Amino acid sequence: MWSRRTWLGAGLGLGAWLGVSAAGSGWRDVLDVPATATPLAQRGLFNGLARAGERVVAVGQRGHIVWSDDRGDTWQQAQVPVSSDLVAVHFPDARHGWAVGHDAVVLHTQDGGQTWALQLDGRTLKRHLQGVDWAGAFGLDAEAAATWEGEAQRFAEQGPENPFLAVWFDDARQGCIVGAFGLALRTRDGGASWQPFMPLLDNPKALHLYGVQRIQGVLHAVGEQGLLLRENAAGRWAAVPLPYAGTLFGLSAQGGALLVHGLRGNLWRSQDGGAQWAAVPLGVAVGLPASTAHASQWLAVVSQAGHVLLSRDQGASFQPVSPERPLPAAAVVAASDTRLVLAGPRGLQALDLP
Repeated sequence: MWSRRTWLGAGLGLGAWLGVSAAGSGWRDVLDVPATATPLAQRGLFNGLARAGERVVAVGQRGHIVWSDDRGDTWQQAQVPVSSDLVAVHFPDARHGWAVGHDAVVLHTQDGGQTWALQLDGRTLKRHLQGVDWAGAFGLDAEAAATWEGEAQRFAEQGPENPFLAVWFDDARQGCIVGAFGLALRTRDGGASWQPFMPLLDNPKALHLYGVQRIQGVLHAVGEQGLLLRENAAGRWAAVPLPYAGTLFGLSAQGGALLVHGLRGNLWRSQDGGAQWAAVPLGVAVGLPASTAHASQWLAVVSQAGHVLLSRDQGASFQPVSPERPLPAAAVVAASDTRLVLAGPRGLQALDLP
């Protein structure tokens, strides 16, 4: 695994887009430095978007979190206790939200994203990984338990080296976070404590996990090398075979259709729960980092090159939407039934749909 630690981007360019903490003259640990308040925060690099009720919340570089109550027309900056680069955010309701990112950071808000508290980071990760009864908790034999104890020790020693890349919460207490090299933790008490669950994942290569979401009532995760995982009734996450072996960045669902998307314009669709897949031609050949669905009305996918593609037939076909100012995108969210908000390396943009 060590040879892959030089680049976590896996084609998406995460190393460049999400930033890297660098030492220098007067250096202070980003975990000890609150995010700098600036009136230009919304013009910076943003990697994640989420709805908190009617509010839109965006997370990005140097710990910047901003929120909008007018569907992306204006933004206000949140109070954040760290300057770590943030990658993803999710709200199960209008008030409770979690954001994750570099330095193994997990932030929590209880006021809809206006103020945030640090729940977990690379320095405190150790206590959640050590002392786990790997054999008893996961039904492993002695050899497998010893292997996972060693892996947990490695994660603990590396601390902030491994970022969390995706987060999902079902409610204000139950959620999970996933990230680099298959690191995966869950909580049942709103983040007061975290439990690793890597042995439940069918991920023997310890591939990076870029997305996690409950789709059609079942938790799914996507990652490198065409990895699509789906939790079963026994709590294990089985790999779903795909005809595509490239990196997957995200997934969406609408009606009975499940969609996954990734590198070089690849978008695959299944109408039978993942038993069979069909490629959806989009006419683009760049990465598709994000998607969003609005009830049963439409589904949108965005690209790193600024493409915005809209489907009104549950992902069977897509038509391009032409933004007035195309921007490379890292995230997208439905701000209303007629508007998208996009985030990327050039900031935030609201886009009204035709």
